Amino acid sequence: MAEADAQITELAVDDHACLTFGEEEELLDLTAAFVRDGLAAGLQVVWLSDAAPQQAAGELARRGIQAQPALERGQLTAAGCEGRLLTGQAFHADTAVGWLARQVESSRQAGFPGLRLAVDMGWALRPVTGIEELPRFEEGITGILDGGTASVLCQYDRGRFDPVTLASVAEFHTRSVAAATYYADAVLRICRQYAPPGIRIAGEIDYHAEEPLALALAEAVRLEGDVVMNMSALAFADAPCTAMIADAARTVAASRTVVLQCRPAVAARLARLGITRLPRVRLVTVSDG
Repeated sequence: MAEADAQITELAVDDHACLTFGEEEELLDLTAAFVRDGLAAGLQVVWLSDAAPQQAAGELARRGIQAQPALERGQLTAAGCEGRLLTGQAFHADTAVGWLARQVESSRQAGFPGLRLAVDMGWALRPVTGIEELPRFEEGITGILDGGTASVLCQYDRGRFDPVTLASVAEFHTRSVAAATYYADAVLRICRQYAPPGIRIAGEIDYHAEEPLALALAEAVRLEGDVVMNMSALAFADAPCTAMIADAARTVAASRTVVLQCRPAVAARLARLGITRLPRVRLVTVSDG
């Protein structure tokens, strides 16, 4: 489960994928890409999580996805697991699989070419009876999807679910998904961002991480379209790393727009390097809070 064999943008019809994530921002980013690509393909999309519909729409909008029209026309549904996968504090695999089967059929009857379902499995960490049926539920999903037009993304927090549980459901997934990560330790994380496309840097970075930073920036330069360098959670960047980020932004900005999202201290360093004088670079300062 630790090694991903697919990117979120590679998932296709009848995939039963397992997404493992380490932080909320990573989960939302990957889910947003899954939703975005499904809506763009004309599919019906269902997102089951603890977020209310308007909260989910807000998270998608923050990532450049206009979800409200899709919610209003029924192409997108954002809802909780209660009444779908759960009844009160009780879980029954057959009931949950039956709900999914009805959802697939309903989508077909509504004229959609396919269905995408994203399920935050955090509910399974709560005091729920019948949780031992979780592997049976995952096996049932695979049976429903086989040869059909639906795909399911099951989302597991790798820091909260124990290895035994993750291993017990691994065999029932056709794909494993995680954010492409260039560097991660207790102080720094550099990973790909999927919605909107770019990279995300969080924590504190100095010259010790120049190599993975260069790799991430090189990939950002190769991306098509506009690029977002999300440094909203970057508390510190030393002079060499700041210069590398500025140089990459100049390279991309020759033909595309670059958005640099930074805290005030990092934004000030970039401004001193002349970034704000480039017409195709937007320096967006975000709150330290």
